[in-house]
Amino acid sequence: MSDIKPRQPLSPLTLLTGLLRLVWRILRIKVVWIALIIVLALYLGAGACTTYVPPNATGIKQVYYGSSAGIRKDLYGPGLHFVAAGIERLHLFPRDLQILNFSSSASETSQRARNAPAINVQTSDGYKVALDVSVLYRITDPFTLFKEAGSGRAFEDKLIIPRADQILRRTLGELNSEEFYQGPKRIQKAHQAKEQLAAQLLPFGVVIQEVLVRQYVYDERYQEIIEGRKLKDQTVFLREAEAKSATEQANVDTIIATGKANVEVELSRGDAEIKKIDAEADLYRRQKVAQGQLLVELAEAQGTKLENDALQGAGSEYMVGLKMAEVFGGVKILVVSSDKDGINPLDVSSLLKKFEVP
Repeated sequence: MSDIKPRQPLSPLTLLTGLLRLVWRILRIKVVWIALIIVLALYLGAGACTTYVPPNATGIKQVYYGSSAGIRKDLYGPGLHFVAAGIERLHLFPRDLQILNFSSSASETSQRARNAPAINVQTSDGYKVALDVSVLYRITDPFTLFKEAGSGRAFEDKLIIPRADQILRRTLGELNSEEFYQGPKRIQKAHQAKEQLAAQLLPFGVVIQEVLVRQYVYDERYQEIIEGRKLKDQTVFLREAEAKSATEQANVDTIIATGKANVEVELSRGDAEIKKIDAEADLYRRQKVAQGQLLVELAEAQGTKLENDALQGAGSEYMVGLKMAEVFGGVKILVVSSDKDGINPLDVSSLLKKFEVP
């Protein structure tokens, strides 16, 4: 049994050489050449006889030869359309919102929009102002626009740019230099310019959506004058504001002083009211105390009178005897005078007579 050696992998050079030999053998076959020529002819013919219209565009057909030579009114929408090579052509016009910028500053322009130099306006008082303006528009009638201005973006150079420049210079030139700082007047004039430009371009199939005055720059000579004037005006406004502030501060100080005085008056009035109330309370208290003492004394006098009346009534001798008995309760020796004018404490009757008790 013999040994089987494994197959060695083919090198890249060997593979390339084999592939070239295969292609050469195929190309030597006439049928292949004929097929390639037919495919190439169809591809080139299709490219030459068709035109693609993108979604944001509209096509206008122009016929160069024959009895029907001229521009067709039919509009061709987005898609692939058949066009006879060398005889017909589709001209494309945008149908979305377009922007035309007037500005001489690189930072104020756009690569996706048409740009034109800034509009130089001479004000009614003789100063120059450079305006940055944006004109927004749409194309609604490509057929009329093509007949008037031709193909491509020629309509901007022939129709929109010169008319916009002329109308804006005339309309905004009615303002003086100071009025450019006043937003309402400048906006009003820009609106008038939009209406005039729209009226002139509408017959050509262009609808103006808006005219925006974005920025304005004065010449250096007037810029220095107006900056100095504005600085002077601001200084005057500052002084007026300071004077008003001082007046208001004086009013505040007067109000504070008046308030403090009113507070002192009210405090004094309150102290007087407190002293008055205290005095009335003390008088009321002393009156009530005196009335109480009077009532007590009257009651005591009435009690004394009642006792006296009781002592002068029937049975008073018994009461005197009882009191005398209480007095002699602790007496062990009693000396009785033998004189007739003497007092015998044991003789109650004689005592009562001596004290004139009935």
